[in-house]
Amino acid sequence: MLNTRQREVFNNHRIVFKLNHKTAVVTGGASGIGLAIAELFARQGAQVHILELNETAAEVAVNQIHAAGGQAFAHGCNVSDQAAVEAVFETIGKVHILVNNAGIAHVGTVETTTVADLDRLYQVNIKGVYNCLKAAIPRMKLNGGGSILNMASIAALVGLPDRFAYSMTKGAVLAMTIATAKDYINDGIRVNSISPARVHTPFVDGFIAKNYPGKEVEMFEKLSKTQPIGRMATPEEIAHLALYLCSDEAAFITGCDYPIDGGFVKLNTD
Repeated sequence: MLNTRQREVFNNHRIVFKLNHKTAVVTGGASGIGLAIAELFARQGAQVHILELNETAAEVAVNQIHAAGGQAFAHGCNVSDQAAVEAVFETIGKVHILVNNAGIAHVGTVETTTVADLDRLYQVNIKGVYNCLKAAIPRMKLNGGGSILNMASIAALVGLPDRFAYSMTKGAVLAMTIATAKDYINDGIRVNSISPARVHTPFVDGFIAKNYPGKEVEMFEKLSKTQPIGRMATPEEIAHLALYLCSDEAAFITGCDYPIDGGFVKLNTD
């Protein structure tokens, strides 16, 4: 027979990674990795707010979460617009978790990247993260703390061909992660990042279809094998790491980046 204390410990270990009574904001949460994170957080008890440029897509995602028994709200928002971001956060109120997931990609070297390309990526991948940090952190301070997760990339850790501008922006995300973790550690705010390798999302399928018509199967296989583990990640696998880092079980973790890459960074010798 378990005594009262043993039973309490046992029951606590059965409910790890729960997000009950927490409000989570997920940018770019209507598809791919963001949707997987939003759905998982809602299943774990969080009230999830999806910020998405396409409000209709956000509403579809929210309806899926509601159908599964979760709580979620859709907000049409361009994260590069500081006033719009602040207005949405004002509507949300208390924020316990922020996942800066919204981002866009670009293929090209420094020679083929135009000023317009650079500005477009800066607006979303860097300024968008900044805007959400600036809106969320004062609210987290009022709560006595919170958890922030920024979506970086292995492109910030290793040299990838034709990813000049994208790598630059994800390097900035890593720098912002460390800086904010340092600045707000005494406010109880933890800040970490995830650096995925290739993840099988609708974006990947669209990219292959657009750039390699008629060779979709061949290119998907080729891109999958660039990960030593032999495949791309699923959005759900990224979401599980996000859940851990944003949960109370990760209370001792801040200022860290976590590659989730099928061995790409350390094991890729090609």
